[in-house]
Order: sequence, then C-alpha cells, then structure tokens
Amino acid sequence: MHALITRTQAEINAAYEKLSRANVLGCDTETGGLNPRKAKLFSVQFSDGDFNVLVPTSENIPLGKLSEILENEQIVKIFHNAKFDLGFLNENGYQTNNVFDTMIAEKILTKGANQSVSLAETLYRYFAVDLDKSQRKKFGRNWDRVWTKELVEYAMNDVTYLPKLMEEQILWMERLGLRDDFEKQMKKII
Repeated sequence: MHALITRTQAEINAAYEKLSRANVLGCDTETGGLNPRKAKLFSVQFSDGDFNVLVPTSENIPLGKLSEILENEQIVKIFHNAKFDLGFLNENGYQTNNVFDTMIAEKILTKGANQSVSLAETLYRYFAVDLDKSQRKKFGRNWDRVWTKELVEYAMNDVTYLPKLMEEQILWMERLGLRDDFEKQMKKII
C-alpha cells in the first residue's frame, strides 16, 4: 500500500489539494497511550480509500492546511472509535467537524449479537480483511520514532477501508431502520 508521508510544507499542501476534494475521508491517529492529556500524538492518517496520507506528528510535523480538512463541515471524517481520536486531536488543538463513527454504527448494527466491534473483527466480517494489529505494540514510551514500512502500513490499514465500511454500514442501518438510533448515539460523543 502506498502512503504519502508528509514531512514538508509542499507535501502537506499537495495532500490538502487532493484530500480537500473528497466527500468522505477515513481518519485515525496513532498515540503513545490512552490518555490524551498525558500521551503523545504520534500521527494523523487520512484516506479517501485510494489516496493515503500519514502526518508524522511524532517528528514535530504539524497538520498545517490538513487541519482545515478536519474542520471542514462538507467532508465526512470517518473514525473507528471517534471519541478516542477526537480526544487526542482536541488536546493537540485540532477541531473536527462532521464525524461518522464506524464503531458506534457497528454497535447499533450488532446490538444483542454478542459480537466484537473492534476494527479488525468488523473489517473481517464485511470484507474478509485480516488486519495485523501486532505492530500497534511498538508505539509506546520507548518507541524510537522511526516510521518503518510495517508501521506505516499498519497505520494506513486502519483508515483505508473506512470509507467503504461507512457506506456498507449506512446501507444496513437504513435497511433495518436504525439510522435514528445511530444519530442519537453520535450526538453523545460530539
């Protein structure tokens, strides 16, 4: 999988030009822990399903113009467990508007089915995609801040499938008459 790792202003501007034309974007963060007040934000990832961008904030690279994408009301930002990511984005001064949470959608869709709503399990159910989450444990206090090919691939896999997943979940929620339930739950996190 190819991902643009933005380390220069020109790369951030090029990524902005491409991503700002999207209607929906998968978004995710990689962090050094669970508490946004104590842990570091290591990266922010974006994907329209084809074009993938990783901003290595661990290298003191700010989002620059890409922060405008998070704020843009016209672009749906898709997260899996948005509350977690939004906590880190907010703590680092980034506001995010127009959010869709695939984890909440999956909770609504599987209510009572006793199924995991983890991203790995969800993507496997919908697309038979087997996410390797073993790289996640490398992010921590002792991480050397080197973005290996494996870490980039891990980070991008968490966002690449989100636009298609949202599309499938919306279809199922509409078929089952669950869209209002989803909207009520989303209001609780935003």
